[in-house]
Amino acid sequence: MADTTYDLVVIGSGPGGYVAAIRAAQLGMNTACVEKYPALGGTCLNVGCIPSKALLDSSEHYAFLKSDAAAHGIRATVELDLAAMMRRKDAVVRELTRGIEGLFRKNKVARIVGTGRIAGPGVVEVTGEAGKQTLATERILIATGSKPVALPGVAFDGRRIVHSTGALSLPEVPQRLVVVGAGAIGLELGSVWLRLGSEVRVLELLERALPGMDAKSAATLQRALEKQGMSFTFGAAVRGARVEGDRVRVELSAGGATQEEACDVLLVAVGRRPFTEGLGAREAGVRMDERGHVLVDDTYRTSVPGIWAIGDVIPGPMLAHRAEEEGVAAVERMAGLAGHVRYDCIPGVVYTWPELAGVGLSEEQAKERGLAVAVGTFPFLANGRARAMGEREGQVKILADAATDRIVGAHIVGPRASDLIAELAVAMELGASAEDVARSVHAHPTLPEAVKEAALAVGKRAIHI
Repeated sequence: MADTTYDLVVIGSGPGGYVAAIRAAQLGMNTACVEKYPALGGTCLNVGCIPSKALLDSSEHYAFLKSDAAAHGIRATVELDLAAMMRRKDAVVRELTRGIEGLFRKNKVARIVGTGRIAGPGVVEVTGEAGKQTLATERILIATGSKPVALPGVAFDGRRIVHSTGALSLPEVPQRLVVVGAGAIGLELGSVWLRLGSEVRVLELLERALPGMDAKSAATLQRALEKQGMSFTFGAAVRGARVEGDRVRVELSAGGATQEEACDVLLVAVGRRPFTEGLGAREAGVRMDERGHVLVDDTYRTSVPGIWAIGDVIPGPMLAHRAEEEGVAAVERMAGLAGHVRYDCIPGVVYTWPELAGVGLSEEQAKERGLAVAVGTFPFLANGRARAMGEREGQVKILADAATDRIVGAHIVGPRASDLIAELAVAMELGASAEDVARSVHAHPTLPEAVKEAALAVGKRAIHI
């Protein structure tokens, strides 16, 4: 017999899970959220998005005071207190995870601590410190997220060979850091330690940084990071790594030659994979692909009636904001509403400095689809606010359908690109044209004026360049 009965049990309290639980409760469902860790928020809030951005902001302040403040007439002697920086990062995480606890109480979502396992359709078994309990439920939502991918021959030890979680809590600044993977996670965490004094080398198997993002924009960011001191080796395959005392010996092949690199810390950031171990989904009949993703239809239903899945555990870009929107859409569909997610309007961001943000199609993707586009670009060098800030690198790029002028993609490299991309994501969601953005009044002097100018440039009539 079940200990408790619910309308919906969500397994996982990451951005997708906790948002889905809150929205379900708003819609009148008696909802429970099962989480095995003591803190809510999943990878994103605890060991991902939030702590990494806290360290990125702190390290930006440090780097500015150390290298750039003098240009603003500020003379300062700077000393790094890494322990204090880590305490601040941890405090930010605590505040936000406790905030979710408050939201659960406000919305009457039952929080259940323990490891959830699907024991069958409509049954979730939870194992925690107090033993086992069984939850009966009309619906189950899988939101168990993902975990870092390991490389063959490279064993994590949490000290010298680490994944993203370990790289957020290093006890000292490594003299030399080698990062495997030139994706967003590798470049962001590499940037943190580069600013704090590490020599950082990035190894990437492919021939470019940030595969999947606009190639020219990614190349612009790469050049900016190289100016800061980060080095890149492409076409590099890591064959193994071993710890010898306080050093890591990394075996790699690049350019047809085999070589060995030594470093203080090796960060492996080659991606993430769905986390379904011990979930019981496969045993319950839920279909999965060869990579372990749970397969769903366009309403997030799995192959088993009464079981849904969202976020990193299903195919698609592993982004916290994507999981949130899927959580909302899934429970709204459960309630008979028309929840949906426009996947071509989901932005992606790399929080280095300068930042890189993109939404929709890249030039390469448009070409692959046979779509003729008009491209407008505008450099931050010509933007008054950017110049006043001392930010000269990067540009805004807008792609519009050559036949209709509808915006189909946008890519920004530059200051606060993560904020600026929102305007273009909304424009795409509403089906706006480049002309619509170009005719919208933007305050002066602001960074968003560069967006307006890029929209004007689509029609070859930018004013300030």
